[in-house]
Amino acid sequence: MNDFNAAIVEEFRASGGKVGGQFEGAPLLLLTSTGAKSGEARTTPVMYLPDGERMAIFASKAGAPTNPAWYHNLLANPSATVEVGAETVEVQAIVAAGEERERLYNRQAELYPQFTDYAQKTTRQIPVVVLQHRA
Repeated sequence: MNDFNAAIVEEFRASGGKVGGQFEGAPLLLLTSTGAKSGEARTTPVMYLPDGERMAIFASKAGAPTNPAWYHNLLANPSATVEVGAETVEVQAIVAAGEERERLYNRQAELYPQFTDYAQKTTRQIPVVVLQHRA
C-alpha cells in the first residue's frame, strides 16, 4: 500500500470512519480484497455510493487509462470485506452493466462532479462494482 493510502486507512480506523483532506465529508469505505496475483489482503480507501442495502464503487483511478488494482482483485476474487464507519461487513462484488451501470455512475457524477471529469479524461468505460452483503 502506498503512503498516501496507508495514511488514509490509519486515519479512517482511528476516527471511526472519518477522514480529512480531499476525502473530508465524502462517503468513504475501506475495501479489503484479495490480491489477484499475490493472494494477499489489500486494503484501499474508496468513495462509494449507497444504493439501498448495497454500495457501488467506481474504478475511476481519477481518469487514468487503466483500472485500479482493486478492480482486478475483485474480478479474480469477488468476496471482500468493507469497513464503513466502525462497521465491518463481508461483501460479494458484482460488476454492474447496462442501465444499472449508467444509473449508478450518473448519480455519482451528479453528487461528485469530478467523476464526470474522470470519464472525460479516459477512453475506457469506468467500471462500476456493486457490493452486496454476503449471507
